Amino acid sequence: MELDQLWKSALAELEIQMTQPNFLTWFKNSRLLDRSADGELVIALSNNFAKEWVENKYHKSIFEILVSLDDSVRKVRYTVASLPAESQKAHGEGKKERSSAPQQATFDEFKIDPETNLHPKYTFKSYIVGSSNELAYAASLAVIKDMGKKYNPLFIYGGSGLGKTHLMQSIGNQIRQTHGNNLKVKYIPSEKFVNDIVFSIKNRRMEDMKRIYRSVDVLIIDDIQFIAGKAASEEEFFHTFNALYDNDKQIILSSDRPPHETAILEERLRSRFSSGMIVDISYPDYEMRLAIIKKKLEQEGMTVSDQVAEFIAEKMQRNIREIEGVLKKIMFYQDVKGVEVTKSIVEEIIDKTTKHSFKNVTPNQVMQVVANFFELTEKELTDQGRRKEVVEPRQIAMFLMKDLLGMSYSDIGYKMGKRDHSTVMHACDKISTLLTSDQKLGNKITSIKEVINSK
Repeated sequence: MELDQLWKSALAELEIQMTQPNFLTWFKNSRLLDRSADGELVIALSNNFAKEWVENKYHKSIFEILVSLDDSVRKVRYTVASLPAESQKAHGEGKKERSSAPQQATFDEFKIDPETNLHPKYTFKSYIVGSSNELAYAASLAVIKDMGKKYNPLFIYGGSGLGKTHLMQSIGNQIRQTHGNNLKVKYIPSEKFVNDIVFSIKNRRMEDMKRIYRSVDVLIIDDIQFIAGKAASEEEFFHTFNALYDNDKQIILSSDRPPHETAILEERLRSRFSSGMIVDISYPDYEMRLAIIKKKLEQEGMTVSDQVAEFIAEKMQRNIREIEGVLKKIMFYQDVKGVEVTKSIVEEIIDKTTKHSFKNVTPNQVMQVVANFFELTEKELTDQGRRKEVVEPRQIAMFLMKDLLGMSYSDIGYKMGKRDHSTVMHACDKISTLLTSDQKLGNKITSIKEVINSK
């Protein structure tokens, strides 16, 4: 298999396992540099910081994915190397027709404007609007018409993979299209914001950072919940927020939950976030999922039967990013393996996509993450008490052990304080039923899964 196509296929699976901002931050300009005769692959990252982070945090996932795609892989090594001149040129060119050069991976995911950090593929034109996101969409349009005054800050929340990043970047791109270079727009994942602060403190360059962040007209920060509990980051963001707000500069934020549910976030920040417009994005219904699938197929120049598209929409009910991952895997089957994608193949792809990343998770890890999420101890999670604040976390832990790990009801019951299997069945059935209508519960479980997946 060609190195660029192998890496593109691996990236498609990696993208499902993390937030879009993190994916773009750490894997921008990455590539498979070389393959040795003994099965060693060399992955090139753009700088030492990215190399160390990817090697320490994502090596396990990368290795497993590469082996699943190519069973001749025996080892993965990381190095720092810049893109060759021809690849840099390809990154800057417009997207080519897939049919004209299917073997050339140009990695459109990473064609980011270095000044704004915005990706040109995220536009309102490609954003599908339905009942689950129409309020957030309407608020976004209102912000563009009256920046810095109406709906400031705009706070968008919802589960992972539901399109928050797409909507936020669409706002930024529309502002750039309308105002050109007259307004400075900056989009950034909160993890990058935190890293900038660490770097600035370490190198005594905080004044430079303040100047950069406080001189923009529109500041867009994705996954703001990740600054919670990081004192220096919260302090700097608080002052940056005030400086921009006092000068009528637009602030747009996203999170996996509303401000009041982020318990470890400072009250003064929760208050600032709540002072503007708070909108949510919930899970898309069947019709919206099908529309998203057809739009993605059109954008990628792919064709599948209506039966296959409808099957994907029926099975992939919660995460748009996972839908994109399935479609990219289908592209891999079509372009590289030359296989006609049938319903049975898609069913296999969906099963691997939704289950693969949790196969090495242990029951103890599930219990630990759930306990930490709800600020409980593991003992409180498993004891026999029925305090209201413990019942839901306990039922969620049982549900996740069944859903992610496939444990039997009796094994889950034993792990959760030697409870009867009927108690576990009731908990799993209750959570499963509530997930069809309770968006807050869905957001909690999505967030917990993300943390489990990063272990």
